Amino acid sequence: MTSLKIVGVPEHFNLPWHLCLENGEFEKENIDLQWTNVPEGTGKMCQMLRDGSTDIAVILTEGIIKDIIGGNPSKIVQIYVESPLIWGIHVAAQSNYQSLTDLENTKAAISRLGSGSQLMAYVNAKNQGWNTNELQFEIVNTIDGAVTALTNGTADYFMWEHFMTKPLVDKGVFRRLGDCPTPWPCFVIAVREVVLAKQPEIITKLLEIINTKTRIFKAIPDIDKQLAKTYNQKIEDIKEWLTLTEWSQEKIDAVLLDRIQNQLVELNIINSKSDSISWESI
Repeated sequence: MTSLKIVGVPEHFNLPWHLCLENGEFEKENIDLQWTNVPEGTGKMCQMLRDGSTDIAVILTEGIIKDIIGGNPSKIVQIYVESPLIWGIHVAAQSNYQSLTDLENTKAAISRLGSGSQLMAYVNAKNQGWNTNELQFEIVNTIDGAVTALTNGTADYFMWEHFMTKPLVDKGVFRRLGDCPTPWPCFVIAVREVVLAKQPEIITKLLEIINTKTRIFKAIPDIDKQLAKTYNQKIEDIKEWLTLTEWSQEKIDAVLLDRIQNQLVELNIINSKSDSISWESI
């Protein structure tokens, strides 16, 4: 039995992994896969890949590309979710901000430096025509930290996945001023290079298992009800989310990687590009 540690956010995108784990599908192939939820998101997961406290991460595309260029000893092995991530742009329900233009030169709450919530603030600023050099950030670690920061006024807005944040909008904690979809496939699977070097066949088998699940995921009976119950969502929201979400079983190709890196350079998120980000599998 080969033991592997994997991390991901506690969000609906990752239910296929949990179904495979519950059904013993990795275990049947002699893989002891140990899942850890990381509510802090991509910045924390990048750190865990760097320090070896995880072997694998299901992680935001822009965040891991930036961190691999910055020295993270990992590779992207494939795309996990092909569709964009829809980032809601939220303010405290009682705030005076009424439109996205009101947020220029205000402070964004982010989970960590290098997180998706920080990097997408640059994408949103570019979309709005703001000076990205003027962006200000308040580190809040988790969505609960963002609630506190926006309520107390130590930060002004918070970008997080639209549907996972919607219960806070429905409760009147946040107001959503708009959405900002990622201009690239949102989630990839990244693996530490040392693991890829030692156990390429195991990683290939692991990918086969999860890809088999994601191919049929939407067709699982009552999957919408299971998602709604597990992630505290309204069934109508889950049904909308399922229509917008497409999983992938494909490697990330060089053309797409080049396009994403060009966009990240334009946003001043990275200073240089790399051609050694993805894994050339066996």
